[in-house]
Amino acid sequence: MRITRIETFLVAPRWLFCRVETDEGLVGWGEPVLEGRALTVRTAVEELAPLLIGRDPLRVEDLWQVMTKSTFYRGGGILSSAVAGIDQALWDIAGKARGVPVHELFGGPVRDRVRFYSWVGGDEPAEIADRVAAQVEAGATAVKMNAIGRKRAVASNAELDAVIARAAEARSVLGPERDFALDFHGRMSIIDCRRLFPWLAPLSPLFVEEPLVPELGHLLPQLAEHGVPIATGERLFGRHEFLPAFTAGISVAQPDISHAGGISEVRRIASMADVWGVQIAPHCPLGPIALASSLQVGFSTHNFLVQEVSAGIHYNAGADLLDYLVDTSVFRTEDGHIPRLTGPGLGIEIDEGAVRAADARGFTWTPPVWRDDDGAHAEW
Repeated sequence: MRITRIETFLVAPRWLFCRVETDEGLVGWGEPVLEGRALTVRTAVEELAPLLIGRDPLRVEDLWQVMTKSTFYRGGGILSSAVAGIDQALWDIAGKARGVPVHELFGGPVRDRVRFYSWVGGDEPAEIADRVAAQVEAGATAVKMNAIGRKRAVASNAELDAVIARAAEARSVLGPERDFALDFHGRMSIIDCRRLFPWLAPLSPLFVEEPLVPELGHLLPQLAEHGVPIATGERLFGRHEFLPAFTAGISVAQPDISHAGGISEVRRIASMADVWGVQIAPHCPLGPIALASSLQVGFSTHNFLVQEVSAGIHYNAGADLLDYLVDTSVFRTEDGHIPRLTGPGLGIEIDEGAVRAADARGFTWTPPVWRDDDGAHAEW
């Protein structure tokens, strides 16, 4: 079997899909995208394609090594996202060629279902209680929300009080048996976090996500002592970048399977995390291929905590998680969990006609630019 063609598709709301075709008729799908840089990643996939055409798609590890190490300059979000999507597609082919789901190729399942969490917003907290209650009514046992919206460089007392009020409101709706996570999106300063964490601890968040931007990861040890689980990793693109976070004392690693080198590398990151007693909770505010790929890791990885699911997330304007699937029941939920996918490959069937039609329409999505009250750039 040989790879004969690699195509990419820009699909709303902000996703990039890739299709890897073989001379035996097997097709694999992947999701190589870096939000806001889809066109750039598309070019990177096109540049990688000549390394793959004519090669055996079942030599997944060898192809991963060639893609990541065939040039003198390596790494970075663009290249690792391009590799990630192709890697997903290769594993999809590998499973289909053998008639088994991808997790069967990793030693079989270690669990029968994966717990998930849903997004409930939080930039503007006016309706946070209603949104949490709606997710509970829909069967979710965990939610995540932004801890704070646009803020000044060092938070005011009022801004910090608002974070605690959001968290307390979520806890009051969820009760002690369900969980919430707070996403700081790297918007906090180290002094903000040191002031805030002692107040958050009694509310028992499942984790706080990206309290600091990745380039300030060397400061994370100052926060680990407060008893609030720290999660990070959506902007780390390989196992070597995760090592400092592990040594800093994080509790939860959040590699993104469409950014951090795909299924192959995320499994390696999970193995490293296990050495440090760290759980993984893959970041996934993306589409159905990224979710299916993340779930295949979750079904076969013991130190797996919870899976992010993007259905209904505010980014999904014009298309949502299930819109490009032939059979949407593969992502059915039961008691806050997604049952094990049993179909071959990634376990999903992409509606190729819908994907091609979406690509013909295209989309435009760029991250917003925020500014402080004084006009200086603020972290989004």
